[in-house]
Amino acid sequence: MTSIILASASPRRSELLAQICVPFSVQPAHIDETPGTEEAAGDYVERLACEKALAVAVNFPATQVVGSDTSVVLDGAILGKPVDKSEAKAMLARLSGKSHQVMTAVALAKDTHCESRLVITNVTFRVLSETEIDAYVATGEPMDKAGSYGIQGLGGIFVKELKGSYSAVVGLPLQETSALLADAGCPVWKHWPSSLESQS
Repeated sequence: MTSIILASASPRRSELLAQICVPFSVQPAHIDETPGTEEAAGDYVERLACEKALAVAVNFPATQVVGSDTSVVLDGAILGKPVDKSEAKAMLARLSGKSHQVMTAVALAKDTHCESRLVITNVTFRVLSETEIDAYVATGEPMDKAGSYGIQGLGGIFVKELKGSYSAVVGLPLQETSALLADAGCPVWKHWPSSLESQS
């Protein structure tokens, strides 16, 4: 397998790709992430995932580029990354005691061709107190995350129930990512070690 490019600066996505032994380098994409007028949340994240992958692929001919995007959706409204602590607190208060959807799209581009998959996971928060919301926001963890929380971090204690893909909530659906790579002739299992001892 030739090296893959991850079109994201997210350390969480890098960790997930590394988890399944995909050889990759990082080239963050810079695109306009403004939602279209009346654009459905699922269409929005899938479009951004493809645009990120294609924006990088144009500079690396014949190379497979992975792009991904995640949005938290509550009652049809997209909750993106908070602009400040006040907005983070407001988002967490809205999520408290309710179920929401985490929509994550992954795309694989090569030259001008792009394939994508959309994964929707239902997440339910327990009721959060104002005190713990304040304490969580004070840690800084919510500030670079859609919906103002990270399930793989301190925010994991807020999650009462999850139905769907945990890795998609973190930022990259591993099953769909590996399927896209396999379809492109790059099965990830070819890079798995023959035994755990071989890594030591």
